[in-house]
Amino acid sequence: MNTIETLLMVGEGGKPNPMMNVVFMVGMIGVMYFFLIRPQMKRAKEQKEFSNSTSVGDMIVTTAGIHGKIIKTNEDGTISVEVDRNTVLKMDKSAVSMELTAALRKKMNEVSKG
Repeated sequence: MNTIETLLMVGEGGKPNPMMNVVFMVGMIGVMYFFLIRPQMKRAKEQKEFSNSTSVGDMIVTTAGIHGKIIKTNEDGTISVEVDRNTVLKMDKSAVSMELTAALRKKMNEVSKG
């Protein structure tokens, strides 16, 4: 086989090599796994660890954009969040946004320093 035939994935007699199609498909699946599926699984794992690490007294932001303070962790996997004086919302722990809460903490640290 010469170089041009190799680049064109052509086998003996100028016919396409069916094995190269299999190699190409396996390569595409590998690329999809490493660029799409794996990072998404990693983010989901980090979000779950974050929501499990929240505790009473933490200032949080929910995925809906509600700011509040955790005042109670319930047995059924929910939390009670105080959003204003005498206003408490009961919500699922998974509703706490990791990114927005981290941004809130960063902003609060900047305000307290300066």
